[in-house]
Amino acid sequence: MNFDTLFQQQHALPTIPKVVQELINSFNDEDVSVDEISRKLVADQVLSAKILRLANSSYYHVSRSVGSVDDAVLMLGFMTVRTLVVSSGLVGGFKAMPGLDLKKFWRYSLHTAVIAKWLSKKLKLNSDFAFTVGMMHAIGQLVMHAAMPEQMLEIDKVAGAFDARRFGIERQSFGYDFSTVGAELATRWKFPQEFAIVIRSFPDPLDHERFESMGGLIHLAAWRARAQEHDVNRDELIATFPVELGRKMGVTAEMMADDMPPLAELCEGLDSLIA
Repeated sequence: MNFDTLFQQQHALPTIPKVVQELINSFNDEDVSVDEISRKLVADQVLSAKILRLANSSYYHVSRSVGSVDDAVLMLGFMTVRTLVVSSGLVGGFKAMPGLDLKKFWRYSLHTAVIAKWLSKKLKLNSDFAFTVGMMHAIGQLVMHAAMPEQMLEIDKVAGAFDARRFGIERQSFGYDFSTVGAELATRWKFPQEFAIVIRSFPDPLDHERFESMGGLIHLAAWRARAQEHDVNRDELIATFPVELGRKMGVTAEMMADDMPPLAELCEGLDSLIA
């Protein structure tokens, strides 16, 4: 299926709640009214309940119980609440997916997001941006599975969802891969241009004319999250580390293998985000 036809398949494009779309638009709006967004969040009972669960989770270690969306915004900050709501909206936008285990897919995406956030703090990059783009970096896979399930099942037989060879196989089969599709989806959803740039560049960040640090960071986070899915040991982790990219980013294999907290710890309290 060619690229344009893919996006003409109505069932391939997920629907997201209006308030989530407004929060996505707020990335581009420096004068966004936080109070207005909070009011709209309160009106969406499912989203507001999820935000309160997350705000009160062990992940944020807040000093007192968070009882309302306003409290959540006050205690966690608008950027963090926006990150959580948008991530939750992405997860909720896709239901059953032929041939793809959605639970595993979103677990992998969450792992990528928390690793990206941890690494971004080490490298002094934007951690909220890193988390959000980490959650959505592979979303093109969902669009492709929804639009052309039979063709994607054939790809799955050769290289599964968490196989690094998948990019090359998809490009050979279709002329594009899921990062290209994800970047286009980000553009159609009116995310800032930076999202599309990072999603498009993360599979091979060193091959782009202009090096994107966040693309490199997401590449490293996705590599580490894939290693978790494949249950690799420390020696295999060190052996498969992308050395050249690590050197460019100032990240070592030992840093990713030994310094990074266990993923169970990095994700603690965020389970309801992907439930």
